[in-house]
Amino acid sequence: MLKKIITLAVIAGLTGCAAKSNTDAMPVPVDAATLDSQLSAQQTELVKIIETNQQAQQQDVAALSDEIKSLQAQIANLNVEQQQEQATVIPVEMECDVSPIGDKFILGATEHVYIEEVKGRFKTRIDTGAESSSLDARNIILFERDGKQWVRFDVFTLGEDNPAQTFESKVERFVRIKQDANESSDRRPVIHAHLQIGKYKAETDLNLVDRSHLEFPLLLGRKFMQDIAVVDVSQTYIHGKPAVKQATSK
Repeated sequence: MLKKIITLAVIAGLTGCAAKSNTDAMPVPVDAATLDSQLSAQQTELVKIIETNQQAQQQDVAALSDEIKSLQAQIANLNVEQQQEQATVIPVEMECDVSPIGDKFILGATEHVYIEEVKGRFKTRIDTGAESSSLDARNIILFERDGKQWVRFDVFTLGEDNPAQTFESKVERFVRIKQDANESSDRRPVIHAHLQIGKYKAETDLNLVDRSHLEFPLLLGRKFMQDIAVVDVSQTYIHGKPAVKQATSK
């Protein structure tokens, strides 16, 4: 009987402890007003955090934009400096020795020379020992035209194997040429002519004389070369052959 009572007492004690423990673990009830207040406070805090983050991001973006603008300005300045450097570059001219012949062109001891007045090209001797220039002419006849002295003459423009052609020209003057100390001077008519040697063109006076006994039908002397050309006697036909136009006989 006593044992039964003790057992019941123990069970009752355990049941009471269990009931007390369950009562302590249960949550405290919260009313709706308190819950709304807590949620509102949390929402306000979250909004502040988001706004703070947005402001920080905007500041970062603004800083990056300023940095990009600064870099663009630096690049623009570099481009301007490069353009200024290019615009102010002054080429340095090479210092060369002054040519002893200046603007004169060089002639060989012999050249091909074209004479505009007779439309012919001739093998020519360039002779620094002769003062004047001479053209091989045959059948030289003087006559007057409009009160002025003219001359009619034949020239073998295509070589002596072909017929000579006849030309007329106004006489500029007469010269006396003495070939030999023992001979009398030879009076020759002088005409004005336009010459071409390679790409060079010049004007000179030519006296007309029979040069059939000489190798070259045309001779150019010092008066022609003065101030325009120098002679290199070690070379021949430097300037090649100028083109020949169709001659017209008179």
